[in-house]
Amino acid sequence: MAALLVGAPVTAACQVKAPSAVQPVAKPRLFVLTDIEADPDDTQSLIRLLLYSNEIDLEGLVATTSVHQKNRVAPESIERVIGEYGKVRANLALHDPAFPRAATLYRLVGSGQPVYGMAGVGSGKSTQGSRQLIAALERPDPRPLWVAGWGGPNTLAQALHDIRATRNPEEAKRLISKLRVYTISDQDDSGPWMRKAFPDLFYVVSPGGYGAATWLAISSAVEGIDNTAISNGWIAENIQQGHGPLGAAYPDTAYGTEGDTPSFLGLIPNGLNVAERPDWGGWGGRYEPRIPERSSTDPDGFNGGIPVPAETRPIWTNAVDSFTPYVARSHGPAIEAMDRTYTGFRETLWRWRDDFQNDFAARMDWTIKAPADANHPPIVRLAHPDSVTVRSGDTVPLSALGTTDPDGDSLSYRWFQYPEAGTYPGTIEMWGAENLYARGFTAPPVDRPSEAHFILKVTDKGTPALTRYRRVVVTILPEGS
Repeated sequence: MAALLVGAPVTAACQVKAPSAVQPVAKPRLFVLTDIEADPDDTQSLIRLLLYSNEIDLEGLVATTSVHQKNRVAPESIERVIGEYGKVRANLALHDPAFPRAATLYRLVGSGQPVYGMAGVGSGKSTQGSRQLIAALERPDPRPLWVAGWGGPNTLAQALHDIRATRNPEEAKRLISKLRVYTISDQDDSGPWMRKAFPDLFYVVSPGGYGAATWLAISSAVEGIDNTAISNGWIAENIQQGHGPLGAAYPDTAYGTEGDTPSFLGLIPNGLNVAERPDWGGWGGRYEPRIPERSSTDPDGFNGGIPVPAETRPIWTNAVDSFTPYVARSHGPAIEAMDRTYTGFRETLWRWRDDFQNDFAARMDWTIKAPADANHPPIVRLAHPDSVTVRSGDTVPLSALGTTDPDGDSLSYRWFQYPEAGTYPGTIEMWGAENLYARGFTAPPVDRPSEAHFILKVTDKGTPALTRYRRVVVTILPEGS
């Protein structure tokens, strides 16, 4: 067996330098802009987000306008949801004392202008929300600040306007470099303005109409697969009914379910997500840095008629995956591939959907159940580093030896290559059955250094079944190099 060359650099093909795969993941910081009350889905997403507030540092919850709610902001609705969270926080803390107290969350609530889009941006138009955002950026914290735009992001635009107007160029550049923005499409005209006016701003978005959006995959029924986990019946049984006051506060769907949730799914520390690398893929979808084509079929944007101008520089936008679902077998080998492969940009998100829906259901259980009566995710370990360098022809073993489950549940394993996340131009055949905890491959011939990603998926047999992952990034060098 050839030795692995550990610690060689991994090629980064994006605007932000990625952390090494072997570095511990810092808890992400998140600032939310929400047009809550324009659609019940903001309330749905906020309830889910609060169930991850032990693993994401929330730094702002600001009520904004959008194309669907142009003249009103509703911070009181954010506070109402926090009030329901406060009723279950003590039980959540039995599972993890890192869940913040409701009093801490109330202090994060703010408001933007009750004005639509760029009409609310300019000199003298600062708001409580824009000042909160600048204050969060100025904290002596080395971590980036993620800003999730669930509605119109003009509060962020005002913050950027004020930074440019009141800071020297070096300080403005430093503050802007800390921002990571993910907006749920363009729900006002400030998004295109920001991307043009601040060309170094890290920005994830699917421009144009909702039909062009990756995030829509969170609630889209996909023909040919089991869509139970996004059904109204599943939501009623696993979230709304018999799950305490926070579950009871989860509203029925009016237009689409949890359309804003993908903005933070990629921040959840699950072993798969690497927030700084949207091109690596994760629960929130996969995105590539490029200038998207302006859609000839949707030149005027979605309902509301927001213009869709041509982008002036690369942004993080829709990428495409090819995905073959696996299903359980009643006898013999535990899993098998379906006879159908799906290809598209929404596949980058819905391929993980059953996993993150089960995770949501388990956390809602935490609001009412003692730790001994609820399920918790596996603790996934590797028998080797998760960032390695090899040469063509080397034997590369992969092993999950040492993986455990905190509840003592039996575990199922699956190793697979994620070709689209790497730079190796093709698929690599792995040896061994799909559901073995240890597999491997022979490094293929390459004529230049190439990166291949392998994902370990571990699922317990608790109720609901919970999944965690590890990603192994393998850099393959030409033979003899």
